[in-house]
Order: sequence, then structure tokens, then C-alpha cells
Amino acid sequence: MQNKKKLLYDTYEKPPFLKWIVLSMQHVLAMFGATILVPLLVNKAAGAEVMSIPIALICSGVGTLIYILCTKGKSPVYLGSSFTYISPIASVFIKDGISGVATGIMSVGLIYIIFSFLIKIFGRDWIHKLLPPLIVGPMIIIIGLSLAPNAINQIGLSDGVIEWKSLIVAVISFFTTALVAIYGKGFMKVVPFLFGIIAGYVASISLSIVDFSSISEVSFFSLPKIVLPFKDYGFSIYGMLTMMPIALVSIAEHLGDHMALSSIIDKDLIKDPGLDNTLLGDGLATAFAGMIGGPANTTYGENTSVVGMSRVASVWVIGLAAVISICLAFFGKITAILGTIPEEVLGGVSLLLYGFISANGLKVLIENKIDLNEIRNVIIVSTMLILGLGGAVVTVYTHNLSISLTGITLAVISGMFLNQILKEKKD
Repeated sequence: MQNKKKLLYDTYEKPPFLKWIVLSMQHVLAMFGATILVPLLVNKAAGAEVMSIPIALICSGVGTLIYILCTKGKSPVYLGSSFTYISPIASVFIKDGISGVATGIMSVGLIYIIFSFLIKIFGRDWIHKLLPPLIVGPMIIIIGLSLAPNAINQIGLSDGVIEWKSLIVAVISFFTTALVAIYGKGFMKVVPFLFGIIAGYVASISLSIVDFSSISEVSFFSLPKIVLPFKDYGFSIYGMLTMMPIALVSIAEHLGDHMALSSIIDKDLIKDPGLDNTLLGDGLATAFAGMIGGPANTTYGENTSVVGMSRVASVWVIGLAAVISICLAFFGKITAILGTIPEEVLGGVSLLLYGFISANGLKVLIENKIDLNEIRNVIIVSTMLILGLGGAVVTVYTHNLSISLTGITLAVISGMFLNQILKEKKD
């Protein structure tokens, strides 16, 4: 690997105190918009409070510290809330409540941990055979497109009648995000969704569509509402079976993010600390998040961009950012203000966000030169898309238990099955 610019601070190096704080705050701002957006979008999609912003911040911070410990401080990765699980979390909560959500997310962490041990024993080449780009691409497309109705509902475009104030706010949120993503310089370009939310929120206040009544009811400092296994929820097979296959998408994302970061810091993180250790850290962090009622964790590309931009790969900086994230969770007024963000703002931002997710799926297919003139590839991709987006449900009844497989779960299983039995035609 070749790096054009030398790092200012390597992974083990701690910057001077003031610079340490400033650099850490950059990482906090980079992850903040996306991390708080996940619980907001999940709650809107489920129509109830499934998870809170403070819990998401705690899971992000604690998860990052767990990851640092598992990788022995050799990898400057920040973990934040994963967008991959927004739709599954909402659908699982509607059917099985917090038991399904918590069990499902913990099972995702368990899959990570199992994969980390398999990689330690057998190496990592088999992952590429299990999850080729032909499977990963459509999986990502399905995740993005399955969320599209949520964005449309939030904007108010689902019934043909829209309030003009809602439309203005959504348009401002959308265009601010788009313009910052295209024309933003330096750090601005890393956090377009944060700027979109801020602009939409200011517009909402100007148009008097923000309800501030809940802020006065919350104390400045407050304890986040943590749920605990056996006390607040039980075991859910439905949540587990729905979420576990989606872990394959996150694993592919995890691998890609670490390869990208490796090129930036001129170190092969896949070899040292090793993919087994990075997956173990991510898995334990996600299992912890699920246990206390938080969203699944994932490696954050925003923070990888900050490392590239600042040329600071210090794990000391990442660790302090994680501690700051945890501390923010205890400021009740801040999280109460964030809770007043209107759904029109979220809809305008989500219109781009969910499209970005789907476009990344197309990008995977294009960059890996998947030939869609080959009928085998078309069969696999089209089957996955139709099962994933068509509302397919398969329910298996056994004794007094019924197990339903829906949407992306069926798409993942069918894609991997077809990829194994439909052999490539040799010229």
C-alpha cells in the first residue's frame, strides 16, 4: 500500500491535550448525525419508541471502546448505529416487541463472533465464496429500497395531499444535504446529513411546526432508559431468525470499511490486528447494544473519512470521542431537543439516505464487473430483488411455535442457495 501523505499521529500516538480534544470532537460530530438518526427513523417506522437517542450514543461509545480493546489499539475505527437494520428492527418490534428487537440484535453480534472464530481457524477466503458481490449488491439494494415508503410517509407524499409547510421543510432538508454532499469542502463534506438536519430543523422552527413542550419536562441531566434481559424482555426466535441473515451484509460492509481504512493509514488491518479480531470487537459491541436495547453497531465511513482528512490515526483520539459520546447520553435537555425534530426533516434527509444505500448496492455490482448479460447472474439478482421487495412471507409451524421468514431474510437465503447450485457456464 502507498500513502501520499504521512500520518501526523500514528495509532498508538497521543496528540497534545488541546489538539487531542479538538480532533476527538471532529469524530463526535462525524458520527453524531448518523448515530442519532437511526433511533429516530426506527421509531418513526415502528410508530412507537423502540429505542432512544441516549442509548444509541452509549452503545456507540461503549461499542467503540470494546472494539479498541479487542484489536489491542491497532485499528482507529469508530463504531456507530447501523442503518442496515432500520426496517428489520421496526418490523420485528411490530410483531414481537422489544424481545424480538433485543434478541435479534444480540444474535447479529453472535454471528459476528462465530465468523471471527471461523476466520481464526480457517482463514478468510471462504467469506468471499459465501458472500460474493453478486449476493452483497442486491442485499444492499433491498435494504435501501425497502425503506423508501418510510421516507415518503414522513414527507407526507403517500396520500396525494401535502401540507405546504411540510413540503418546504422536506425540500430544504433534501437540498441542503445534497448541496453539502456535492459542493462541501473539508469536514463539511463528511457530514452532509448533519447539515441537512440542522437546516431542516431551523426551517421547521421558522414555520412554527416544532413542539418544544417536551423539553421543559426533562431535567438537564438524566439517566438513559436501559432495558435488561430477563427483566424487561425475553427470548424471541422470530427476532433471531429475522435479523441473523442480515448480519452477512454488515460483515461485508465491515470488511470493505477496514480495507478502505487500511489504504488510508498504510497498514493492512485485515492482517494486523486481523479480521478475526476486528469482527470479534464489532460482534461484542453489537451484542452489548442489543442487550441494553440499542441499535446494532457498524464501522462508520464518516469517521474513516475524518482519519483521511486529518491524517490522524490515533486510537487515543477515537477512544476520547467514544467517551464524549457516552457522556452526551446523560444530557437530558440535548436528547429532548433532538427528539423534537419533525418527521418532515427526517423525510427530506431520508430521501437521499435510503437512495444512497441502494446506490451503494449498484456500486458493488458495477465495481466488481458483475455481468448482467449472463442469465445466471440475472436470475440470482432478480430473484433476490423480488423476494426482498415483494412482501414474500414463508411461515413454518412446528408444535406450538410458528416461525416466519420475510423480505430480506428470504432474499439472502435464496441468493446464497442459487449461487451455489447454479454453476457458472464455462466458455
